Amino acid sequence: MLRLEKISKIYPTGQVLKDVSWEIRNGERIGLVGVNGAGKSTQLKIIAGLEEATDGSLISEGDPSIAYLKQEFDVDLTRTVREELFEAFKEASDLLRNQKLIQENMESELASKDSDYLDSLIKELSSIQSKFESINGYDLESKVEKLLPTIGFKQDEGDRLVGDFSGGWQMRIALGKILLQSPNLLLLDEPTNHLDLETIEWLENYLLNQKVAMVIVSHDRSFLDKVCTRIVNTERGQSKSYLGNYSSYLKQRDFELESIKVAYEKQQKDLQVQKEYIERFRASATRSTQAKSREKLLDKVEKIEAPEMRLKGPTFQFKDAPRSGKDVLSIKDLTHSYDEKILFLEAFLEVEPGEKIAFIGSNGSGKSTLLRLIMGLEEPEEGSILIGKYNIIPSYFEQNQAEALELEKTVIDTISQSVPNWTQTEVRSLLGSFGLSNESVFKEVGQISGGEKARLALALMMIKPANLLVLDEPTNHLDIPSKQMLEKSLANYSGSALIVSHDRYFISKVANKIVEIRDGQLIKYEGDYKYYKEKKTEEEKEKEKELKIAELERKRLIKRETKRKKQKNKKKK
Repeated sequence: MLRLEKISKIYPTGQVLKDVSWEIRNGERIGLVGVNGAGKSTQLKIIAGLEEATDGSLISEGDPSIAYLKQEFDVDLTRTVREELFEAFKEASDLLRNQKLIQENMESELASKDSDYLDSLIKELSSIQSKFESINGYDLESKVEKLLPTIGFKQDEGDRLVGDFSGGWQMRIALGKILLQSPNLLLLDEPTNHLDLETIEWLENYLLNQKVAMVIVSHDRSFLDKVCTRIVNTERGQSKSYLGNYSSYLKQRDFELESIKVAYEKQQKDLQVQKEYIERFRASATRSTQAKSREKLLDKVEKIEAPEMRLKGPTFQFKDAPRSGKDVLSIKDLTHSYDEKILFLEAFLEVEPGEKIAFIGSNGSGKSTLLRLIMGLEEPEEGSILIGKYNIIPSYFEQNQAEALELEKTVIDTISQSVPNWTQTEVRSLLGSFGLSNESVFKEVGQISGGEKARLALALMMIKPANLLVLDEPTNHLDIPSKQMLEKSLANYSGSALIVSHDRYFISKVANKIVEIRDGQLIKYEGDYKYYKEKKTEEEKEKEKELKIAELERKRLIKRETKRKKQKNKKKK
């Protein structure tokens, strides 16, 4: 369908892509991976025609239709869901807008007094309706109606404003608009950002049922595993393709690096033996000819390059903290609402030392609010939230922590002012462990990337020891290597942690308990994410069983009542 051939891209700040070559085939779902700044989004923009490559070419078969779902998807909050979806058909939607305007003018005072003006409006309206029919406008409206339930909307919700729905539902609308255009290739840039787990799982299943080819940029490893059939890794400006999902890519990559390493080391040993022989007998009267012959052969040997090890991610290490008491956190009879919506109703939770709890629930269920209540940033309406009295040292990472940084300060000053007794060497060493080094430490915070801001915010949080971590979406804006290092640090962390995250892979790596926020309650599952999913499956099966039993009982009662009425009528006769 389409091929990137030796693509390079140079910005004023430096070269991002050097020699990128890979292809997209019909029906493939390609995961485009790499560290932040590797040029993933740049490649999507080049494919979409939004940017031109500095060098190289984009080769396509025919003229494939390409649709691009950006990180910040484009929807008009003032339109109804139906109107916004119909915007997928530009010409038809323009005609409908003009038709509506003319109909409004026909009801105006001027039209009621001026018959010639009214006649001109009627003619214009007739012309618009003819055009609408000629482009099969009514069929297009039917497509929108069929799509509504496919993307999860009830028919009556089609007349509600887009702005009435959450970000996850707005993403569905944006995706629906794109798919109504029947593209040959769909480009998705971080489609799971800010979506809750339920919506991410819906998106996975929805994409799996589409026939269209896709290129997906994502740091969500579970999503890449579920959806992708091929992975393209971009590293040091170059790219390489691997068949299979993300887990398969990791295995292939490890095997590849190990194979190159073994071959390289073997060749180096062989070369060293030959060099020693040549040096030893170069001046020998009897063996100099043989030595020179070997030297010529040695020059012709194709050298295996030393394997380039994976780019190192930042290294996080939580500071040692005093051991906490047995009572870490106690929540009793918590009742709290937000904008007239009841989030918690007489909720209860106890947290013990060493528990790393992931809070799960749909967007708007109160996860971030709960963390704010725990940290005392909000007061509960009823009930109590008590952090243990003995030796509990909390540390809080809020969801928008990176945006709360002082943008005019330099990176190095941001840390130095928090630890004035540290030397510059100590500060730079800390920043280096978070992947912030060289000139970047002297940049103003406002000039660094979102991922760098997130790592700087984490560094600030980790300067001081704590035995209770309260983390609200700590992986937002982090690339996969940064997530892996955070996972490793949390796995080695001996304190307690309360975590809100929509990253299932991250949750499965760090959480040893799960708390689901459901129907105003804090329902604790005494196991990790895998255990939680197993229990949820059991609960759903049990619920289905109960519904079937209830349905059978309902039918039995109807049958009995019908029989009773027949007997009653028979007696009357």
